[in-house]
Amino acid sequence: MVERGVEVTLFATQNSKTNAHLKAVCPLGYEESKTIRKAARVWECLHIAQCFEQAHEFDLIHNQFDYVPLSYTRLVSTPVVTTIHGFSSPQIIPVYQKYNATNYYISISYADRCPSLDYCATIYHGIDVSQFTFQAQVGNYLIFFGRIHPEKGTDKAITIAKQCGKPLVIAGIIHDENYFKTQVKPHIDGKQVIYVGSVGPQKRNQLLSHAYALLHPISFEEPFGLSVVEAMACGTPVVAFNRGSMPEIIKDGKTGFLVTTCQGAVEAVFAIPIINRRFCRKWVENRFSHHRMVDDYLAVYQTVLAQPARYI
Repeated sequence: MVERGVEVTLFATQNSKTNAHLKAVCPLGYEESKTIRKAARVWECLHIAQCFEQAHEFDLIHNQFDYVPLSYTRLVSTPVVTTIHGFSSPQIIPVYQKYNATNYYISISYADRCPSLDYCATIYHGIDVSQFTFQAQVGNYLIFFGRIHPEKGTDKAITIAKQCGKPLVIAGIIHDENYFKTQVKPHIDGKQVIYVGSVGPQKRNQLLSHAYALLHPISFEEPFGLSVVEAMACGTPVVAFNRGSMPEIIKDGKTGFLVTTCQGAVEAVFAIPIINRRFCRKWVENRFSHHRMVDDYLAVYQTVLAQPARYI
């Protein structure tokens, strides 16, 4: 947005790196400070209030902070666009319903739309494709990249890899300690199953680009899958369970395979050689770049600002 000439004020943590005007009350993110995590609701309150107390200074507020900021929107006359990054629970939907008429909602996939809400657009996430190295050469290992949690299917990825006879590299934060200890850790041997923990951008790029395929055996209706897009940006095909947004992100038979069972995933892994890795890269460049995402959001902003105020 800044590169496009938009004057942007970003409300984020104090250690954020941005070319926008940074305003912050919270020094670090939850994963970087246990003290802040313990007082999460306090920091969230201060963070959201800081933005809305300055609402009169902005033409538009873009909320990426879930449902809580919606309760502030009728206190200001500045229009608010809210990107809904999935619904953490059906219990929060009444908040979205209450403020439906006075807000502008954006979904991150058609699969994640709630029938009782009105949306002004669906805008897929975009990535900086230049940060991901295209690798034409097929690697010899499978990769699981994401938080270690039952709904992400880390244990299923292990099962699939073992049945294929291929090494599996697991990268991601441990989101469910008990699940990790009982379903994942017993299989980690440093050879067949390797756990590398949470990795930064450089290591992520290396792991994804040199992989044979990404395994994404989810067991929930995932709103979007950034790791899926990031893998394809490297030319790495994806084998994913056909849930949620996966049919919108993966072109079945062209950038990977959509399956419904572990056995189906095993068969898909053996079919990976028919996938053109360069097509995977082009697919992301055309559909999931940050340039396309910025275009889509600017179009929404212009439409919103041209409409009469929805303030009640």
